Amino acid sequence: MKQSAQILLLSIVFVFCYVSNLFSQEKLSKDIIFKGNHIIYKGKKIVLGPNAFFIDGQLTDEDVSKYKYVYNSVNEASKHLTNGTETNPMVLYIAPWVYWIDNPDDPEIRLPKSEGKPPIGLEIQCEWLKFQGLTDDPQNVVLASNRGQTIGAKGNFTMLDIKGDGTSAENLTFGNYCNIDLVYPLNPKLNRVKRSSAIVQGQLAFSNGDKVFARNVRFVSRLNLAPFWGSKRTLFDHCHFESTDDALNGTAVYLNCDFEFYSSKPFYKTSGTGAVFLNCDIKSFTRDQQYFVKESGSVTTIDTQFTGKNVNYLGWRDIPNTEARCYQFNTSLNNKPIILSSDIPNITVDMSEKEILNAYRFEYNNEVVYNTYNLLRGNDNWDPMRIKSKVENAEKDTGRNYSSIPTLLTILPSQKKLETGKDSLQLEAIIYRFGNYELKGEKINWKIAPEYQSLVKLKVNSEGKCTLIPTNEENETKEVIIVASTASGLEGARVLSIAPSFIAPPNFKELPKINKTSDGKLQLNYALDMLYEDQSQIQWYRCRDNQGSHPIEISVSRLNKPLKTYELSTADIGYFIMASISPKHLRCEAGAPKTIVFNSVISKTDIKQSSKVLVPNLENMSAKYQPEILPGFWTLDSFAPADTSEHNWTGDNSKDPWYYGSGENGAANDIGFIQATKGARMRYNPVGDSFGNMKMSFTAIPAKTAGQGFSSARSQYMDIGIKMDNKEMSGYALRIIRTTKYSDAVDFVLMKYENGNPTAISNPVTTSCFRPNCIINIEIKNNKLIVHAENPLDYFAGNYPSDVVKKVDLEANITPNQFGGISFQHTGTIGSGATLIKDLKIEWQ
Repeated sequence: MKQSAQILLLSIVFVFCYVSNLFSQEKLSKDIIFKGNHIIYKGKKIVLGPNAFFIDGQLTDEDVSKYKYVYNSVNEASKHLTNGTETNPMVLYIAPWVYWIDNPDDPEIRLPKSEGKPPIGLEIQCEWLKFQGLTDDPQNVVLASNRGQTIGAKGNFTMLDIKGDGTSAENLTFGNYCNIDLVYPLNPKLNRVKRSSAIVQGQLAFSNGDKVFARNVRFVSRLNLAPFWGSKRTLFDHCHFESTDDALNGTAVYLNCDFEFYSSKPFYKTSGTGAVFLNCDIKSFTRDQQYFVKESGSVTTIDTQFTGKNVNYLGWRDIPNTEARCYQFNTSLNNKPIILSSDIPNITVDMSEKEILNAYRFEYNNEVVYNTYNLLRGNDNWDPMRIKSKVENAEKDTGRNYSSIPTLLTILPSQKKLETGKDSLQLEAIIYRFGNYELKGEKINWKIAPEYQSLVKLKVNSEGKCTLIPTNEENETKEVIIVASTASGLEGARVLSIAPSFIAPPNFKELPKINKTSDGKLQLNYALDMLYEDQSQIQWYRCRDNQGSHPIEISVSRLNKPLKTYELSTADIGYFIMASISPKHLRCEAGAPKTIVFNSVISKTDIKQSSKVLVPNLENMSAKYQPEILPGFWTLDSFAPADTSEHNWTGDNSKDPWYYGSGENGAANDIGFIQATKGARMRYNPVGDSFGNMKMSFTAIPAKTAGQGFSSARSQYMDIGIKMDNKEMSGYALRIIRTTKYSDAVDFVLMKYENGNPTAISNPVTTSCFRPNCIINIEIKNNKLIVHAENPLDYFAGNYPSDVVKKVDLEANITPNQFGGISFQHTGTIGSGATLIKDLKIEWQ
């Protein structure tokens, strides 16, 4: 019996020694002592159980198999989670190590589970889950992945998708190391070099929950950072962020945080009451202009300091909406006070000396209080910074409101047009506390600037509403800005188009006639019974007979300028030309169209212009969907090429694939032809049977301004075809494509098309020139395909590596053909990923 007791005692001692010295050779933290059923961290005992797991990457599988609630990976621990509560959360106590959420050595490409969704590294469903790093330095505990769009994944790879309220994290790093190196000072053996220098979408974490909180956490990636995207009330306290564009959480409060911005628009957009920066430090590595938002949304900065060696302008958005309102207080750039978007009237509300500042910051007992309680309390008094009592004491002592101050004023309905003598409109101001909690009972002040008061009458109603009655007695439609505000300084605006009273469209005093001029043009003549300037809408068509059968639109009026003259070309030979006119002026809507067909078919003798040169008038060229491939016609459609089929999309021909107008972002100040659908294609076949040497030139204005050209590197390119047979899609082309090599440069490569199948016939050249005002020349001369491209603007080309050229000169031997067609095929996304085309010129020999 005595011998058995001794054996038992020795066994207990052995287990204790084994557990206590489990990591004696490479232990990364002296603050953690593992005792099997509990851990001691900094002298504090933490008992493990259903809601308290210990995770240590140094443990072997054999080690963890001996203990309940102990794991060596976050992935394995996530399989055994128990829902926590606000008072008793489910906690993962994580020891220093690098925890790969997705195996970086697995060569398999990560795919989405369903179409339209991103591939996910790990899905977790758990209420009140906390990631607790057992360290003071968040760099010591790393949850890692290293995949991104087209680099290890098909789609925007996202490391974590966490479903549940109350998600929190402290003292650790969430990192996607696709485009940045993983450096782990505690154990350099765990370092890992980035997969690629090209910046692609590598996302960290989705969250659908409320009351999300992170403290002393590092969020590092580059494009599409995604720190708990989708969360509702969210607070980041003393956190670090590194990102390029489309990155941050647009519904969060950032308190005492620091940021590294590696491009100019860290938010794609913010939602509702938006994002708030309180006492933050932002280091910008961009050049010239630093903005916050790419699309839209509210942002507020309080006691926020920007630094940037090459930054000379801070703004909320590059082209902000007139109705937008953003708020700031004590914001600086390189230690100098600055007003964001200072050159744009009214968009910035400086909260100095305004009560609205108390919603974010106030001073009490000689202390600055960042009012996270007011911002995050919602309807359940959530108080992650535990300042509720301080706020209530301040209210009691000062008699002021610090706990239910709204931060957003919106006006409904959205922008619309009103006609004098016919319409009226009731506007309603809706007030929200942060987190999109509507607040009733605030008094609203409505205002119209003096310059608009003759155009609209404003009648203030009760409950934050007013009625607008248009009174525009002028001839032109005018824009009017209505401003609503509160006594605290909260503002909202609505832009309305106020038209004069419309009258019936004018009648024809002289019916339309088409006459042929001596200089090879058709002139549409008519007279309207009106006193106003003519703004009639005119379309020109080619038809098969004098009855106007099978009309194909070829030219149109735009910008309220009637297109009364049509210049004939060889493409018109053999067709009847029809004009359609809808009478209009600035005081009426367009009337019913009236059509007329020129009385004779167009013949060769009618043509005066050269058939060897085509400079299409893009302002008047039809942009309608037109699928027929006919000599002398533009063919416009949407098409998904076979070499993009892995991305599972089709061309959308339910609407016109192109439009004429202004673009977005880098193309916002230019006018030209722009893709309206993904896969937009534009082709032209000249009249004739055989063509020799050929040239084409144009200016490309990509919406992207960083040099990447397209929204992602997933088979997004623009092919510009020359010497093409557009029926068979055979000929030659220049391909401009975004690759995974660089995030601020594209490749130019020469292609040969054979029956719709393109193959490269040159080595690619990587260039920085594909930005606004890129001039491109393509020529076929005998058996050579020659391309030259350059940009008159420098765009810091000297900062690129030597293999990224400023000017492109490409040449390839070809087999001459007799074709004469040209084509544009764009496979990228539209809007902020589109490319505007202007100054197009085509020459044949």
